[in-house]
Amino acid sequence: MKLSLRGEDKKANRPARTPRPKATAVEMEPNEATRAGVYLFALAVFAIGFAAAFAITLPWMSAATAVLSVAVGALAAACVRVAPQWERVAVLRFGRFHRIAGPGLYAVAPFVEYAAMHVDQRTMTSSFSAEAALTADLVPVDVDAIIFWVVWDAKKACLEVENYPRAVLWSAQTAMRDAIGQVNLAELSLRRKQIDRELQQVLGERCEQWGITVMSVEIRDIAVPEELQDALSKEAQAERERNARTILAEVEKDISEMFVEAAEVYDRNPKALQLRAMNLAYEGAREGKGVLLAPSALADGFDVEKLLRGE
Repeated sequence: MKLSLRGEDKKANRPARTPRPKATAVEMEPNEATRAGVYLFALAVFAIGFAAAFAITLPWMSAATAVLSVAVGALAAACVRVAPQWERVAVLRFGRFHRIAGPGLYAVAPFVEYAAMHVDQRTMTSSFSAEAALTADLVPVDVDAIIFWVVWDAKKACLEVENYPRAVLWSAQTAMRDAIGQVNLAELSLRRKQIDRELQQVLGERCEQWGITVMSVEIRDIAVPEELQDALSKEAQAERERNARTILAEVEKDISEMFVEAAEVYDRNPKALQLRAMNLAYEGAREGKGVLLAPSALADGFDVEKLLRGE
């Protein structure tokens, strides 16, 4: 998930802003399964029925022969059908649910039964968005997400809801708005995975009665309005500066406490102060590579024999 934030523009030669493009689906080469085999099978059944009827009525060749042959071919194509491996067909008899047919070859009684719905039982991916969704601190954001779902009960999907793909998308959009409304803008990016899990649980419970299982929900992009990006950038910059000043103050406090402890040690033991002065003089002379001018009191500190005698 991306949270679009802009830094503060320079006053001089301030570039013109361009509108942020909306997130679009990833363009890929089409890899969808084809239903050409189903249509070719129907055409073949029609041809067989037409040929059989035409051959039977050929001795009585008339204008009605061709019409009858076409009618027989169409009836045969309507009664004998085939469903792909991933598809289930809800068959109604006299308007009442009768059975789930497929995959493979199945037959429909003419004028009595008909295929009401073809249900795809593969894992489906659907993208949805929640535009101008308000967070808990009343900040409008545009959220793009994708949902993975599968139909495990074709009968429920056919009978319990009018249009199950649309119902899944609308439920996902509503649940997304509710989830965003419970968090602040600052928490939205940090709690993305948690929001994904909450949406999956809510949608799973809602879609279970339709024979649909929601496998996962993933937020792809979160866009902050253009007019709020500068304010959020300044707020983040101020927060970082405050943290830096706090850390610097804590370090200075620790150093000052160490200086106080060192001063107490020097006060109790003058020899330690003389050794410290010698060390500072040595470091200054070594790094400066010059002549060291020291007062006589400091020069006395270099008399190691006196230090050893305790004078």
